[in-house]
Amino acid sequence: MRIFLTGATGFVGHHVARALASEGADLRLLVRKTSNLKNLEGIAGETHVGDLADPASLRPALAGCDAVVHVAADYRLWIPDPQAMYRANVDGTRELLRMAREAGVPRFVYTSSVATMHFRTDGIVINEDTPVSLADMVGHYKRSKFLAEQEAVKAAEAGQQVIVLNPTTPIGPNDAKPTPTGRIFVDFLNRKFPAYVDTGLNLVDVAEVARTHVLALTAGTPGRRYILGGENLTLKQILDKMSAITGIPSPTVKIPFAIAATYAFFEEWITGRIRRKEPRATLEEVRMGRKKMFASSARAQQELGFRIAPVYPAMRAAIDWFRANGYAP
Repeated sequence: MRIFLTGATGFVGHHVARALASEGADLRLLVRKTSNLKNLEGIAGETHVGDLADPASLRPALAGCDAVVHVAADYRLWIPDPQAMYRANVDGTRELLRMAREAGVPRFVYTSSVATMHFRTDGIVINEDTPVSLADMVGHYKRSKFLAEQEAVKAAEAGQQVIVLNPTTPIGPNDAKPTPTGRIFVDFLNRKFPAYVDTGLNLVDVAEVARTHVLALTAGTPGRRYILGGENLTLKQILDKMSAITGIPSPTVKIPFAIAATYAFFEEWITGRIRRKEPRATLEEVRMGRKKMFASSARAQQELGFRIAPVYPAMRAAIDWFRANGYAP
């Protein structure tokens, strides 16, 4: 099967590329001119230089493909020019869907995010059928992913064979950027996590997310959304698990959201707007943190063969990788 894969140099995309290659897929891997290709070492495939912000650059790579696996996204919780995020995540997805139809590519797997779901402050576990709207989205990243997902759903409703996957919070090795979740690990390992807020995440092993991308190519139902999650954990539980792995003390001070918001406000102004660097905390993160992102993956288990596994080994693998690659002592 010849597959055009976007995002292969990123964290999740790199693992998806390895999973597809291990199944014998003939890969065309989208890279940008500025991409670091280290994550592609050892993965057999043909690279294609292009950019989601320039959709026409993607068209040649679609010729003769049996499927598109669209993992690439601009994933940041702070960005100087939000419109760049919408161009990549929304416009790029819409145009890639259109060009795949025009090229006669029969299958399209779109990697969305659990961020497009409607979470609650009381920690109720949600699923794919929980009602949600654009008004529930906090910040540009969530809004852009929600709008991009709507493009995928509309394409499926019009007859295109599109499957939508919604990973929760993947963790594991090779988070080189690192992602916002990876930064939690790096800050903890560098003892820069003195306190915590009362929030929660669903952590999932990135390897299982990647394996399920392979399964979705044949088992997924077009137009369906599938949450790919692991364990629902509070931030304090996550920090305690990292402490058990590393021996680094877990923070014991819980900060009220009002204080966290005040700190984030000044971080955005001083570090972000004045110094033009990425702030360590943003108001968007604090607003997101008011909701516990707890989710059920029952549909993916039943229909795709997704496996929910304890997240401890993936946390250890992530920590070992960060330490081995100089992110922490």
